[in-house]
Amino acid sequence: MKDWQIVLQLIRFRPGLFGITILFATLGQLAQQAPALVTREFFNFLTDSAPVRFDLWALVALLAASGLAEIVVRFGVSWTRATFQFTVMALMRLNVFRHVLNQPGARPMPTSPGESISRFGGDLDEIGMFFRLLEMLVGHFIASLVAVYIMVSINPIIAVVAFMPLLLVALIANLTHQRVQHYRRVRRRAAARVVGFVAETFGAAQSVKVAGREEPVIREFQRLNEVRRVAALKDRVFEEVQRSTYYNAVNIGTGIVLILSASAMREGSFTLGDFALFVFYLERMTQFMRMFGFSLSRYKQIGISIDRVEWLLGGAPRQIMVEHNPVWLDGKLPGIPKVSVDEDDRLHALEIEGLSYQHPGSQNGIDNINLRLERGTFTVVTGRIGAGKTTLLRTLQGLLPPDRGEIRWNGEPVEHLAEFFVPPHTAYTPQVPRLFSDPLRDNILMGIPEKDADVPEAIRSAVMERDLKELDEGLDTLVGPRGVRLSGGQMQRTAASRMFVREPELLIFDDLSSALDVETERRLWNRVFSRDGATCLAVSHRKAALRRADQIIVMKDGSIHAQGRLEDLLQHCSEMQRLWEGNFSEDARKGNGAAPQPATTT
Repeated sequence: MKDWQIVLQLIRFRPGLFGITILFATLGQLAQQAPALVTREFFNFLTDSAPVRFDLWALVALLAASGLAEIVVRFGVSWTRATFQFTVMALMRLNVFRHVLNQPGARPMPTSPGESISRFGGDLDEIGMFFRLLEMLVGHFIASLVAVYIMVSINPIIAVVAFMPLLLVALIANLTHQRVQHYRRVRRRAAARVVGFVAETFGAAQSVKVAGREEPVIREFQRLNEVRRVAALKDRVFEEVQRSTYYNAVNIGTGIVLILSASAMREGSFTLGDFALFVFYLERMTQFMRMFGFSLSRYKQIGISIDRVEWLLGGAPRQIMVEHNPVWLDGKLPGIPKVSVDEDDRLHALEIEGLSYQHPGSQNGIDNINLRLERGTFTVVTGRIGAGKTTLLRTLQGLLPPDRGEIRWNGEPVEHLAEFFVPPHTAYTPQVPRLFSDPLRDNILMGIPEKDADVPEAIRSAVMERDLKELDEGLDTLVGPRGVRLSGGQMQRTAASRMFVREPELLIFDDLSSALDVETERRLWNRVFSRDGATCLAVSHRKAALRRADQIIVMKDGSIHAQGRLEDLLQHCSEMQRLWEGNFSEDARKGNGAAPQPATTT
């Protein structure tokens, strides 16, 4: 899809609103001509150089009326223009963001988070601003046609010669658009690097402080800002040179009119009012030509912005950006309904057959995984670091796209894993839960109406009731960016509460108990399996989980090395024996016989 097709598709999204905006923009430009026409009549009245159709007070009334009309039109165009601009920007952001969210969740975005925000923000703003220019350009064009007609009807020779400097403006705009495009591309790239660096620095602030690398980070930040300053300066200087050329074209045109009008005024075919009107129209025509050239350069610039936003699509077709979908800029936002599983869709058995995935550019992943989970059972996946445990959970849920294999829910093949393995079928807590800088309540509900959710029961199941009492504002406590005001265990149990409140058929945990003490972990598992028909798939090294498991999957080098109950594996599986003995020896040194907390699995 070409750039102009994207622009046209966005106009088609709200054609009526765009048309009304064009109408207001045109009326606004015509309203600005009214004072010039009244001024022409006023000068002719003073000099008595031409018949006057209105008396003095009528001219004053017309001048006041034109001013009031312009105020009304400006109000209308401001409202419709802003509404259309923000509507198309919201549509593009919605479509791109939806596409990003529909991609495998464990795959990284093609750009850093900071640069992605720059593309979502600055680049889409550029596209939205182009429509503002386009509407003004159409209004200027129609008003310019009226101006040309009036000027030619007064004196065609002076009108044609006066337009010559305007052709120079158009030529300059055409010759310099590539240079404008280059400077704007460099400026946007430099700005994106600064934004990306800031985002990454804040994300790794603790690592920077621990390593004592504050000074090098500051120097790099200063260097990136200097590059950005130079790029912005070049872009702005070139733009101002263009603008100066455009404005000087008005002065040149005015000089030409002065020279040519002298003899015409002596002959009486050109009045002082005509001269004043010509000077006004020359400025308006120059503004139109300048806007035309500026619009051409901005059209090239939005091509760059579209390319940068397209990069976020990861190779998907461009038309995804402009698909027509509902956007909500006013009124009440649509609610998020609580989805319930039909009785026929409740989990009875989950079968995994030949599931394989290999990470791009490496030999790591999982290979030929065969597994069956029955309703009401607890399956624990264990193994050394790098054995493929987390990859298995992610591939199962479509967070990573499987290379091959089949997954069946109650005997029926699941075609679209990422769409199916979500609440209420499944819910997932990763190794590092993501919390938002919102109240604890909102982090648990995540849009579900509180009246449709049993928040107290979810908190109780996650063993958070005591922690909740210690928080100053309870469920209304702001957790801070990424949940920094909570401990590691509180973050994981908040994420677990988020799972429980959705009442899924299958609970999937990735090392949930790694940040929990032994007693809290024991209570958590007891409460999980006190739920009727609870089915759980978890990655864990902890003995409390291994002892409770109905089935243990021992992973090694991306494959299932062994599976069965704990007693059988401890007798016949050397890998399980090493994992168990490594934890048990650590317990012996502590002298309490309890399982230690292992390192987080990968």
